[in-house]
Amino acid sequence: MKILCLSDYVDPLIYNPNVKNVFPDIDMVLCAGDLPMDYIDFIVTVLNKPTYFVFGNHNLKELRFYEKNPAHLPLNQNSAPRQFIRPDAPTHGAIYAGFKCLENKNLSYIDPKTGNKTPLLIAGISGTCKYNNGVCQYTDREMKHLLKKLYPRLLWNKIRYGRYLDIFLTHATPRHIHDHEDPCHIGFDSFNWFLQKFKPSLMIHGHIHLYDMREERIGTYYETKIINAYAHCIVEFPDTSDIKSENVSQELAKEDLQK
Repeated sequence: MKILCLSDYVDPLIYNPNVKNVFPDIDMVLCAGDLPMDYIDFIVTVLNKPTYFVFGNHNLKELRFYEKNPAHLPLNQNSAPRQFIRPDAPTHGAIYAGFKCLENKNLSYIDPKTGNKTPLLIAGISGTCKYNNGVCQYTDREMKHLLKKLYPRLLWNKIRYGRYLDIFLTHATPRHIHDHEDPCHIGFDSFNWFLQKFKPSLMIHGHIHLYDMREERIGTYYETKIINAYAHCIVEFPDTSDIKSENVSQELAKEDLQK
């Protein structure tokens, strides 16, 4: 299946009425945060494909519809259950994946390891590292606590399908993979722990803007290919070797410099 991945930038190539002609064979859309909801609404309307999204650290006006306690809370404080959606929430036709494990049987594929037909397994996380006490910001300890709440469903996936997860959709990055050293853009060590333990095939994130063509878009950590969705890129799943975008990866940039 072909997945259109987006984050952080309203891309003119996407935000136009001819986008369906530009991407005629897209099967799914993943939005990795910091995108206006009307942009997501447009994508759902025009492409009419299953669309999943998480929130980042900007464009949070509608976060209150999807998270009952959107700001971080002390770990010893009782909080209302996550995965809360108000009845009047403007869903825009997209599925909120923040702090959830989701299964899509309509996007089934043949698992190359087992040869069995299997639904697509997705987990999502909103927010970034805490840097100015804003909403949807977390310390690494708080984030690990939230990730552990996904345990029951991940274990059920392992029992039923033989794997925990296919795609991990986030806004922030793992530590030392595509992140920067300023307080706002430091990655989560807890994400590294999560990837090592649950081994999703793909991690799609945003948050890191690719202004320099030499900056890496594609990375790996243990068994997971990690892709920065800034602006847009197209990912083939389960074969993720073919990635196309307006921005080139570090490997392609190096090849250009050698010519």
